[in-house]
Amino acid sequence: MSFAPTLLVAALLTAALAAHPARAQNQVANYGLGTPGTATYEHFSFWTNFGRRSDLHYASGKDRNDLVLRYAGRARLGGQPGFRVRFPDGSLRYLALRGDSLLVSPTPTAAPKTFAWEYEGPVNGVGTACSVCVADATAAATLLRRHYVQ
Repeated sequence: MSFAPTLLVAALLTAALAAHPARAQNQVANYGLGTPGTATYEHFSFWTNFGRRSDLHYASGKDRNDLVLRYAGRARLGGQPGFRVRFPDGSLRYLALRGDSLLVSPTPTAAPKTFAWEYEGPVNGVGTACSVCVADATAAATLLRRHYVQ
């Protein structure tokens, strides 16, 4: 029995991944409002997988209670292009970008809350590096524009 076909397939897959390394990995853009560890803290995570929109998460409060959200299509918020997310209870939030900030509102016309990009990684050499997190606020906004807004 020959292993040549199996080795050939493995070699082709490895070559394909090497040729497109940016598409072959997960990325996440994190946005927050408030101070982590407090009751008023809110956090959104926007994931891509192999260059496509994938998981959406919302966490809030002192214990960061995590909810899985669903993408609910394109929308406008205050006249700006954006998108909607659906919470497990069926409620919607309207999201759009203003520069590198994320605007979030319960309706397309209500005054939005402004979320800022959140760094996830070591601080002063303490903590774990986040290999899938985007590098900065500009990269986070680019990820959202490319995979969620458009």
